[in-house]
Amino acid sequence: MRIPTKSISMVLLAALLGLSIACSKPKPSDDTITKDVQTKVAADPDTKDSQVTVVAKEGKVTLTGKVKTPIAQKKVEQIAQEEPGVATVDDQIAVEPASDQAAQPMTPPPPPPQPIVVPAGTVLTVRVGQALSSKTSQPGQTFLATLAQPVSVGGVTAIPARSTVSGTVVTAKAKGKVKGEGELSLALTSITVQGQTYNIKTDVLNNAVKGKGKRTAKTTGGGAAGGALIGGIAGGGKGAAVGALVGGGVGLVGGAATGNQQIEIPVESALSFRLSAPLTLPPPSQ
Repeated sequence: MRIPTKSISMVLLAALLGLSIACSKPKPSDDTITKDVQTKVAADPDTKDSQVTVVAKEGKVTLTGKVKTPIAQKKVEQIAQEEPGVATVDDQIAVEPASDQAAQPMTPPPPPPQPIVVPAGTVLTVRVGQALSSKTSQPGQTFLATLAQPVSVGGVTAIPARSTVSGTVVTAKAKGKVKGEGELSLALTSITVQGQTYNIKTDVLNNAVKGKGKRTAKTTGGGAAGGALIGGIAGGGKGAAVGALVGGGVGLVGGAATGNQQIEIPVESALSFRLSAPLTLPPPSQ
């Protein structure tokens, strides 16, 4: 069968037109290739966290930088190879080594140091810095003292010896003003530890003298076991024994009853008070 010459000419013309159109389509520029590859790498879930640099030059793409896994490396290379206008791909990407720290279980940090709690009932033994008397002292009067013995909690010194303590005169009545009874009541109000002052609450130490020199003592404000006058820590002199009462109740107590039967507490007398509320202190310094 003979094909008409006109038909052959039409086919050749169509082929030439297609070739001409294909040849006339512009190739992507290097900048376009670079931006497209970088955009696709940043959008792909497997490669979005990679630190990759893309450089395109005359159809050749060079990949540098770091990825976390071999899978990410292969995916970046694939994206570059499939980009229109890319002739070759030079893959220089490095795979980061696995972190030893990530493979090991995390060691929890040590717990923060806990504050020191001096419990209620703890005895604070102090030496008064001034004389106190049922005759001359006034209710509300403040007196100073120093801690005679350190206070420890759990084997740790919570309050060092010689810490400054403040107290108050709760009641002061000279004998003969109230049914012939002399009375002197004291309580501690604050303590200074390592330069910081803290409010404290102690049971009230109440001392009375009646009749012909009969002396009694009791504690109030916190239960049967309250503050107490105790004997001087060092024998003799102003620190000599002033008497003792531990745990409340009635007994012989502090200060000498003078001829007119007033309660007298000399300077440096040792007094003991019990905390009626706990005292919270900062953690010990490291």
